[in-house]
Amino acid sequence: MADWAPIAKEYDPLKAGSIDGTDEEPHDQAIWRAMLARYVPNKGVTGDPHLTLFVARLNLQTTEEKLKEVFSRYGDIRKIRLVRDLVTGFSKGYAFIEYKEERALLKAHRDANRLVIDQHEIFVDFELERTLKGWIPRRLGGGFGGKKESGQLRFGGRDRPFRKPINLPNMKNDFYGEGSSEKRNWSREGTRDWRTRDRDHERSRDKRWPERERSWAWGDSERERDSKEERSRGRERKDRDR
Repeated sequence: MADWAPIAKEYDPLKAGSIDGTDEEPHDQAIWRAMLARYVPNKGVTGDPHLTLFVARLNLQTTEEKLKEVFSRYGDIRKIRLVRDLVTGFSKGYAFIEYKEERALLKAHRDANRLVIDQHEIFVDFELERTLKGWIPRRLGGGFGGKKESGQLRFGGRDRPFRKPINLPNMKNDFYGEGSSEKRNWSREGTRDWRTRDRDHERSRDKRWPERERSWAWGDSERERDSKEERSRGRERKDRDR
């Protein structure tokens, strides 16, 4: 947690495939391809990588002239390279723009991201191919970002930074953890205790039952004797009155 950062400082395909950079096993085939790739940056690319912006999600109809018109407002541009298909010559939807000054680069990086050009919201970031160690492009299973939630999402970049990991405390007495046996033993012992108490209560009640019967029988005999005495007294009073 001490060295955690939302933006990757070094490219790791396994971490890039994790929402918080903590995955230990690849979860899709693209990550496997990226981990096995032996990618070497294109040596034919010229210019200063630390003064170059990567611009993606362009309208396929957007031209170099349009990009120059938009991005020249942030500073002087040295070169624009719109990536095109070698066979058809059509745009692939991304470009690289090199500035003359770092101040212009930083301003464009801050303000041009999510700018709408030709009805398309663009994405702007620093060039990573020659500046980020271990970089693997998206065509080989790497890259950052991704637009479809159910698709190949990659994290650690500007578009989808890492989320801060959550450290959960170890639950010693978790019901499904190590403490579960102790809990179950305790509950069983408690059940046995209650059963023992119930049996003792039943036994004591059975013992007390004959005593109660005897007490009720004794009470009945006492009442009968009292009634006999009352009747005899009544007869004596009648005899005296005569």
